Amino acid sequence: MTLSLFDQFMSPLFLGIPLAALALTLPWTLFPKPPTRWLNCRLLTLQSWFINSFTQQILQPLKETGHKWALLLASLMIFLITLNLLGLLPYTFTPTTQLSLNVAFAVPLWLATVIIGMRNNLTHALGHLLPEGTPTLLIPVLIIIETVSLFIRPLALGVRLTANLTAGHLLIQLTATATFVILPLMPPVAFLTATLLLLLSLLEVAVAMIQAYVFVLLLSLYLQENI
Repeated sequence: MTLSLFDQFMSPLFLGIPLAALALTLPWTLFPKPPTRWLNCRLLTLQSWFINSFTQQILQPLKETGHKWALLLASLMIFLITLNLLGLLPYTFTPTTQLSLNVAFAVPLWLATVIIGMRNNLTHALGHLLPEGTPTLLIPVLIIIETVSLFIRPLALGVRLTANLTAGHLLIQLTATATFVILPLMPPVAFLTATLLLLLSLLEVAVAMIQAYVFVLLLSLYLQENI
């Protein structure tokens, strides 16, 4: 039973070939393409409005030099939301439940923000490791603590996204299994668990979008700190 619960998080294979790469490229084929006409369709207009609103909200606290990241952050946001939502469909695989993939997203982007901070203002970047007015005896301890907290940021980004999506998928599977088991024995209780399953599914849709937004928002905060 324990193994069957976590089998859904294993990358599917076809003729011994992992299909995770196919799952990663599928979202890009679902986005509507800009037409050659002057007027856009409703779906493309909604997509443009969403991208513009998100980009303005993310880039508002950043300086003008940080606006170069607009395309990267917006693309990452849409990509993560699409992967998370597609993973809620039956018989699908969610790549963002893999910690290795999420850390692979987080580490290069976090490292890029740190390198930008070191290159632009090394003194200011290193100043984050030691708060102003620290007693002399606490300086070595605080430097170690701040250094560890700095290097743990990309891991925290990946673990947060993985843990939230994995917990939601497990709750949905457990509730669905309980509903099918209880249905022939106690139909009224099965109806209540089915209602709970519907509410959990709606909650997981919200979590899928919120976690993608939080992932990109924290990256923008790290960028703001280093520019």
